[in-house]
Amino acid sequence: MTLLTCDRLEILVLVDNVTDMLSSVPSFVTREATMLQRRGMRITAGGALCCANHGLSLVLRAHAGGQARTMLFDGGPVDYAVERNGTRLGVDFAAIEAAMLSHGHWDHAGGLPQALAMIRAANGNRAIPLHLHPGMFAERGGRQADGGVLPMDRVPDPDRWRQLGAEPVVRAEAYAVLDGLFWISGEIPRRTGYERGLRHQVARSGPEAPWLPDPLLMDERALVVRVDRKGLVVFSACSHAGIVNVLHHVRDSFPGEPIFAAMGGLHLAGENEEAIPATVEDLQQFDLRHLFPAHCTGWRAVNAFERAFGEPMVVPAAVGKHYAL
Repeated sequence: MTLLTCDRLEILVLVDNVTDMLSSVPSFVTREATMLQRRGMRITAGGALCCANHGLSLVLRAHAGGQARTMLFDGGPVDYAVERNGTRLGVDFAAIEAAMLSHGHWDHAGGLPQALAMIRAANGNRAIPLHLHPGMFAERGGRQADGGVLPMDRVPDPDRWRQLGAEPVVRAEAYAVLDGLFWISGEIPRRTGYERGLRHQVARSGPEAPWLPDPLLMDERALVVRVDRKGLVVFSACSHAGIVNVLHHVRDSFPGEPIFAAMGGLHLAGENEEAIPATVEDLQQFDLRHLFPAHCTGWRAVNAFERAFGEPMVVPAAVGKHYAL
């Protein structure tokens, strides 16, 4: 299916690593405190606020032709973050018509069962499509300094997702969904030399199988929306492929089209901090109007982006922020 153009796009940060109600924002961004006041918060108190957690979940609403289609991009790490933040922010779970799991990691999948439960409770118990890649169901872990492996919580298989109230759609190639307003990429080719994924990640096919290197996470995919008179908006939840590789793939998939904004975790923390200078340099070729770093980007990379590109191009994500594009 061809990617169609929406008139405008709304992005609500349901789960993110950061909470930030105080920093100034450009006019197209609304902070958590204002969102909560619109929902009826009359006294500022800890119990009224959202919570941050290590993960990412975005509610994306594309408006076209007087109607809107809503998609959930990842579910964050844990059930209580989805329930707490979704309730306080007034997320219309009944309006969510599809969900996507960007890749097979717990910090994006762990909150999806709760999100599905809240969606079905709000929409009359109707299952929604959940878009998955066939490579995300193996057991994964991290190789430790002593040679051992620390396992990760596994992503449920399609049968389990069906039991949890989803209609699993398991595909590896690129395709468009929800009237062609959202484009799910295929596997992202690697072309830069410095974006090397998770070098200590391993995976195995079963409890008796050996742990094998799994640094590239080929199951990770991006999501793209085209906004009228602006261009393409790219969502890359963790960018294990590398955000430069992601943007190259989007540009190759939509030749000649401007990439207006990129949002997501850029995974430039820890051992990947060495890639920050090259990433900053190579991002310049895409002529982005906006960069919305989130989740696993890391404070050093966020600072480097702000120094290189300034505001309002760089607007870091935080729980409860609302972006209107």
